Amino acid sequence: MKKRIFTLLLLSLIAGPWSYSQQKQLTLEQAVIGRWQALAPENIQQLKWIPKTGRFSFLENKQLIENQARKDKKKTITSLEQLNQALPDSMEAMKQFPRFSWAGTQKMLFQHNHHWFLVDPYQKQMIGSMRLNKAASNSDYCHSSRHIAYTIDNNLFIKSFSGNAVQITHDQDKGIVNGQEVHRREFGIHTGTFWSPGGKKLAYYRKDERMVSDYPLVNIDKRVAGKKPVKYPMAGMKSHHVRLGIYDLRSRDTVYLKTGTPRDHYLTNVQWGPDGKYIYIALLNRDQDHMKLNRYDAATGDLDQTLFEETHDRYVEPLHPVTFLPADKDRFIWMSRRDGYNHIYLYNTEGELLRQLTQGKWEVTAMEGFDSQGKNLFFTATKVSPLERHLYRLRLSSGKISKLTREPGYHRCEVNPYGPWVMDRFSSRTKPNTIQVLNQDGRNQRILLESKDPLKEYDLGETEISTLQAGDGKTDLYYRLIKPADFDPQKKYPAIIYVYGGPHAQLIQNRWLGAARLWQYYMAQKGYVMLTLDNRGSANRGLAFENVVHRQLGKHELADQMKGVDLLKDLDYVDASRIGVHGWSYGGFMTASMMLKKPDVFQVGVAGGPVIDWKYYEVMYGERYMDSPQDNPEGYRNANLKNFVSNLEGDLMLIQGYIDDVVVPQHSLSFIHESVKQNVQVDYSIYPRHQHNVRGKDRVHLMRKITQYFDDHLKHPKP
Repeated sequence: MKKRIFTLLLLSLIAGPWSYSQQKQLTLEQAVIGRWQALAPENIQQLKWIPKTGRFSFLENKQLIENQARKDKKKTITSLEQLNQALPDSMEAMKQFPRFSWAGTQKMLFQHNHHWFLVDPYQKQMIGSMRLNKAASNSDYCHSSRHIAYTIDNNLFIKSFSGNAVQITHDQDKGIVNGQEVHRREFGIHTGTFWSPGGKKLAYYRKDERMVSDYPLVNIDKRVAGKKPVKYPMAGMKSHHVRLGIYDLRSRDTVYLKTGTPRDHYLTNVQWGPDGKYIYIALLNRDQDHMKLNRYDAATGDLDQTLFEETHDRYVEPLHPVTFLPADKDRFIWMSRRDGYNHIYLYNTEGELLRQLTQGKWEVTAMEGFDSQGKNLFFTATKVSPLERHLYRLRLSSGKISKLTREPGYHRCEVNPYGPWVMDRFSSRTKPNTIQVLNQDGRNQRILLESKDPLKEYDLGETEISTLQAGDGKTDLYYRLIKPADFDPQKKYPAIIYVYGGPHAQLIQNRWLGAARLWQYYMAQKGYVMLTLDNRGSANRGLAFENVVHRQLGKHELADQMKGVDLLKDLDYVDASRIGVHGWSYGGFMTASMMLKKPDVFQVGVAGGPVIDWKYYEVMYGERYMDSPQDNPEGYRNANLKNFVSNLEGDLMLIQGYIDDVVVPQHSLSFIHESVKQNVQVDYSIYPRHQHNVRGKDRVHLMRKITQYFDDHLKHPKP
């Protein structure tokens, strides 16, 4: 306890308390929507580097402006009005400047009304246009060949600005899906198509999910509700089979890579070699404990070589494809957590490890690119603190690492490889948004924006971020505590823990608002103490910190969250008889777990989209962290919250999107069914036309419901 108090006081002396003295109050609508609209920090819209130049572009008053990195020299490139004039006369005008990408130094690409347009905005000329079928989706444009790959239903097509559409696949069975994401977007998979260098070939996923069970989601829009099934492979059940096809645009032939058996393995991190001769894939077994980095011949589909393998007794999770050095096609970068933290390794194409380029008890979170000569690699990492992100330059020849960003906070950087420039966007708890241009030595060249505080007139109360000890008694955990806006140390306040707690998420960072949602400040404004703690199992603290949850989800997370409860109980102004908890998805699982396994501690819980029984969850995520139900029956039994229904003492509400295809409704419905059988009262709310979360205008309705539930059951002491 003394150590925690000392740490808290030390951080307070360093950072100082963060509070507002104004009296303006947030509305719920502002708290839910305002963070993206009126109460969001100022920003520069569509700010991006212009390729192969030291210039950048951005939007201002519906005009596209160009400026220079070194000095302020603005120039108008084009305007919304001029773009509309370039459209065909028959086409409806655009009301807003379109989202676009630079397709070269003087070419911009955008889409409107199912058309793609390639425009020279400087000369005000239309270079090319193409119309896609209204049903087209998953579009993937190749700048080299000026072709677009896209899907209609389950088949794949290619079209150019000068030609007709070519249908690549002709599968009539809807159980075979081409050109779309596979493995439920796990393992860093974000697309289903991969253009070769030069655009002469297209690699694409072909997913056969005919063996996967149909999950019967329900469409209520019709007078007689109908089934809208999705393929949902549950842990321990049959999973889909994936192949990788290679389509040659010239010969119009397709070959499939010979990736072998068993067919339910994972094909991830697809990457072409620099010359387009080979394609590299991380092949991961179904148990997810053995990965092979394989190289295949793109002309024949034959396995050319297994470059190296990685194993772990819990799991291996490849998330990034190989990245070739721009100046050396025979060497590439590989990212791995093999030493316990995510780091960068240099290999040659024979599979020899040349050296580990970064190391230490910190995580590389992203590679940001190379300089123009390929001598330096830029990356973002947690080297300063897990709460911060900073940009570093790595000299490939010597391994020397230089920190480039200097201000404390969370930096998001875009490196311009064609000039010595970096676009740095950063914020901290007390700085809403700063955008600046740095040179590649980290020296500030120009500040483009320093956002004013959009909340300076609002009374949001005091926030502190500090550490406490985990349930193991030796690991530091970060927490964020928000006090009521009109804080009176003589009063007793109810407290709400906002929780996620699972892998791939970190809720506490040194960024604007401490990475909290405005709703949490809104609730503090209403008189609640708001606590969030990143327990073991959460992201960016190393592999051992995360994989401690393996085969026993909820166990260590709960032990750590109870340390947060101890913190609340140590605060004289917290009413320990009024502690609530709220979370969504994994946070919904944690909310229900805390209510059921610590019923004497938590009085009120709101569990959104909760995982109730992990055997109902999908194969890829579920088996990574829990293995299969057949192999880990005890772990699944202990994490099955239906087994703890009888423990419930407080007020618990479950909220479910009725067409949720991530945490399917069977989770919450089975829990309600068990509650009825045991005569346990539980509240339940459904959003009929929403999936895993409630978005858009309906989100205000959702957050009002959650707020009201806490106001009704937690805000005031029970008689």
